Amino acid sequence: MSRPLQRPRDTRAWQIQVWISFGVAVMLCGSGLAYLPVSPIERAFLVMAYVFCLCTVFALAKFVRDRHAGLPETPAWGLVVWGGFGAAMGLTAWGLWELQIPPAFAAFLLVGWLFLISSAFTLAKTLRDAHEDRLLHSRSTQRSMEDA
Repeated sequence: MSRPLQRPRDTRAWQIQVWISFGVAVMLCGSGLAYLPVSPIERAFLVMAYVFCLCTVFALAKFVRDRHAGLPETPAWGLVVWGGFGAAMGLTAWGLWELQIPPAFAAFLLVGWLFLISSAFTLAKTLRDAHEDRLLHSRSTQRSMEDA
């Protein structure tokens, strides 16, 4: 009987680094937004924009991974996912551009935002890989018990 191909597992060090990276990005964005010299409504807009971006990152990462795995999706769902991600990124960029803040604050928020998006994609992939590893392990354990 042939053994199924297995993908190398992420190391524990990689998983820790991914979580630390995501945590640092959240902390940087949170501190940047907390100390931003703007009105509360402008701060609320940016907080909502950053959260919107995070939510769409996880939805897009799942959609792309499902498509890669050959799982069925409707074309409308793809439009919603890509449209939501584009809207989140575009509106956040527009908000950062239009805010009347010193360039140093704008640069900090921009870099923090891009770091947050990048680390969220990496976290989404790492979480999905770990989930697939658990499924694969439970299936192989079940098969071993059935063969015994």
